[in-house]
Amino acid sequence: MATASALLAQGTQVAFGSLQQDTGLPVEVTADNLAVDQGTGEAVFTGNVVVGQGEMRLSAKRLLVVYREDTEGIERMEATGGVTLVSGPDAAESERADYNIDDGTIVMTGNVLLTQGPSALTADKMTVQLDTGTAQMAGSVKTILQTGDN
Repeated sequence: MATASALLAQGTQVAFGSLQQDTGLPVEVTADNLAVDQGTGEAVFTGNVVVGQGEMRLSAKRLLVVYREDTEGIERMEATGGVTLVSGPDAAESERADYNIDDGTIVMTGNVLLTQGPSALTADKMTVQLDTGTAQMAGSVKTILQTGDN
């Protein structure tokens, strides 16, 4: 007889992606449209946005890129609207993702769904540490654990 157990927790740490991500690698962005505000140093990509950095891919409907004040590279990126983050065999979906380049973290919020092979976890928030290849799930964490009898 196959049984499953629901896991509810305040937070849990999981591996994410097949390798550690070098946040110093170039970031490639493709989209249907681009608007640049020279005054604020921001660029807004819209429509079929895809961000690539090393083995990591992120897609969304809209991406705001904020450049450093000294114009020496990207400070952070804010992706909204149907966000999907893929690294190796793992994929996560959410309503929003904030990527801080300097500390190498991506914070995904809003109906987060993480899939790893046959396993899936849901949470309110997932923080991915790219340099270690780990993720912290927090807020209404839920998964179904398979017993191996199915």
